[in-house]
Amino acid sequence: MTQMPSAPGSAAPQTPAAPSAKDSAWLLPGNGGAAWPADPVTAYWLDAGQRWILLLDVLRQRGNNALEYSARTAPNVLTFEYELILRGDEFERPVNYGLVRVVPTAGTVIDDAKRPFVVFDPRAGHGPGIGGMKHDSEIGEALAAGHPCYFVGFLPDPVPGQTVEDVCRAEALFVEAVAARHPKAQGKPVLIGNCQAGWQVMMMCAVRPDLPGPILLVGSPLSYWAGIRGQSPMRYLGGLLGGTWLTSLAGDLGCGIFDGASLVANFEAMHPDNNYWKKLYDVYAKVDTEAARFLEFEKWWGSPVLLNAEEMQYITDNLFVGNRLSTGQLRTSDGLRIDLRNIRSPIIVFCSWGDDITPPPQALGWILDLYEHEDEIVANGQTIVYCLHPSVGHLGIFVSGKVATKEHGEFVQGMDLIDLMPPGLYEAVITELGEETENPELVHGHHLLGLEKRSLDDMRSIIRNDPADDRRFEAAARLSEVNQGLYANFVRPAVRAMTTQPGAEAMRLLHPDRLRFSLFSDRNPFMAGIGPLAEAVRQNRRPADAGNPLAEAERLASEGIQAWLKTCGKARDMFTEQFFLSTYGSPALQALLGLAAENAGRPRHIERDVAREAAARAANAEAEAAVERGGAVEAFVRAVMHIARPSGRVDERGFAALQELRAMLPPQEQPSFARFKDIVRQQFLALELDEERAVQALPKLAATEEDRRRVLGGLRHLLSFRPRLSKDQQRRLQRVAALLETTASKRSQRERATVEG
Repeated sequence: MTQMPSAPGSAAPQTPAAPSAKDSAWLLPGNGGAAWPADPVTAYWLDAGQRWILLLDVLRQRGNNALEYSARTAPNVLTFEYELILRGDEFERPVNYGLVRVVPTAGTVIDDAKRPFVVFDPRAGHGPGIGGMKHDSEIGEALAAGHPCYFVGFLPDPVPGQTVEDVCRAEALFVEAVAARHPKAQGKPVLIGNCQAGWQVMMMCAVRPDLPGPILLVGSPLSYWAGIRGQSPMRYLGGLLGGTWLTSLAGDLGCGIFDGASLVANFEAMHPDNNYWKKLYDVYAKVDTEAARFLEFEKWWGSPVLLNAEEMQYITDNLFVGNRLSTGQLRTSDGLRIDLRNIRSPIIVFCSWGDDITPPPQALGWILDLYEHEDEIVANGQTIVYCLHPSVGHLGIFVSGKVATKEHGEFVQGMDLIDLMPPGLYEAVITELGEETENPELVHGHHLLGLEKRSLDDMRSIIRNDPADDRRFEAAARLSEVNQGLYANFVRPAVRAMTTQPGAEAMRLLHPDRLRFSLFSDRNPFMAGIGPLAEAVRQNRRPADAGNPLAEAERLASEGIQAWLKTCGKARDMFTEQFFLSTYGSPALQALLGLAAENAGRPRHIERDVAREAAARAANAEAEAAVERGGAVEAFVRAVMHIARPSGRVDERGFAALQELRAMLPPQEQPSFARFKDIVRQQFLALELDEERAVQALPKLAATEEDRRRVLGGLRHLLSFRPRLSKDQQRRLQRVAALLETTASKRSQRERATVEG
């Protein structure tokens, strides 16, 4: 394969023949005796000309990289070495997905007792690898903590006939295979779903709740209608042109293939200031230092993948426009309802206020679609944790090194703590360690992970759903179904009759998001001289001084162009929002679509499930009957939860202290992680049902004097790491101690009386 030209700053290959001194003296001062210009005007124009040549060379390298990347069998941008474990195209229902094991870097020690991590990358237009594009990444943090790590990626072309359901089934097989490879692991695999992969993982887990450990959703939209006016423009796109019939048209024109480049174009159009100007101008202005970073990112951004038209139609009909996942309206091909309440593993949602592709309302809105009160979350046995970043954008939430080493690093280190948490809704709060932090030796790294109890009112303050807006989106979804039916019956036959496979492939090659790469590659004969000329420029580079007045004028002009494009984008978004709200808010249109009935304004909510409620009542009855059953470990856990209950907060220091206590037990008495998790949930439920009775039963659980001594000793040891207790917590501790110590004292007195008698 032809060697790609090196980026600036990398080891340069042998220098090609440069243009003659006569031809290039204006660009190459010092070549052929030309003197370095002294006046700022000449210096600026020389610098600007050199930067233009270097920018063209960077674009040439970008085009070459894109062509070389797309020619690979399994292109990806993973930084880590890997080995193939399973191929999805060999399954009974084949898909273009695959499972690989990430090979640890030299010096990384993997602990077989630690649960494996599986990272699922999004198939939303771009290729795979974003979750491990850097060493400071989701994969890098998991490996650094000693966890085995796996990656689920995909090929550029779909298997003919594959569906979203087929992919979910394949992902279940991948998780089964990972679990089988780690029988000694203390816990089920952690699943990380980035963006589109998040909702797909949730669908799989709703059907196979027995498979996963904790599920981390990173920038994943599950509630597509949710959003705040003026901040979530992308949610209106489905209604602008009447629904999803355009998706059908694109799939038909592609001969059954939907081009992911169209999804990439939609993402880019959201920020015209950055994607149409700033990104390239930054490379032009800092071409001596920014080229390598730009080329690395563009390799992933500029290589769109393909989807089957049926897959994309399912996604737009049921998710983007229909929003049917969070309300249990989806079913598998064999009639099984996909109900997110089935998931029993902890669900961690990581989202950001700076993300306008998946803003927090879209990442968290599904919780309000499932539950009306936080007590329902507890009754259903789900543990939900959310973490809000104040500013990072959609891509930064996956690829930012700072986010990886802080948030993702804390999630990795705190995953066992999260897995132990009893049912409920919590917010993950990550703070930097300071001099005032107590017991910093129990904290991994430089940040402290705390889990604070929250209510659904806290969710409502974030999501701020408007029932009238929901009715507008319902109108858009119904109109989409009407237009889809009209297209399928009256337009599709003609489109398919005119479409050919060569024509579809030509359309994909000429897509603007592909053409802008190939036009600047070496395939274009007009670019033939750019490489040698750019190399000669690098050998004679003469940047303008930092204080050059024309360079400053250039920067100000660029900022003006950027501000104008940003204003245009905001005006477009404002117009889009007002058009959508006024059109689909029309009472006449809503009446025509059947939304003027009395029940049209009811909040969207998943249906009640009689079998689920009966199972919850049976579980409560069993828990109530077991209040007085257990041993010293159950007594200790119940006492700790009773004392800590008023604070509503747990952090990793308490978990580390618990781990120390567990290690102090004789090996034959140490509960496994799974057993300890069951004990925590049982004791939490006992306290939820009847806290007074549960506390009074502590002496029956710690039935011997030795058990009581161990429980009280463990409490003292654990609370020594948290010396500052509230008055309520101190009162609870004194009561527990009095219960156990008084009982022990009475027994000792009875034993002495028996002996003396």
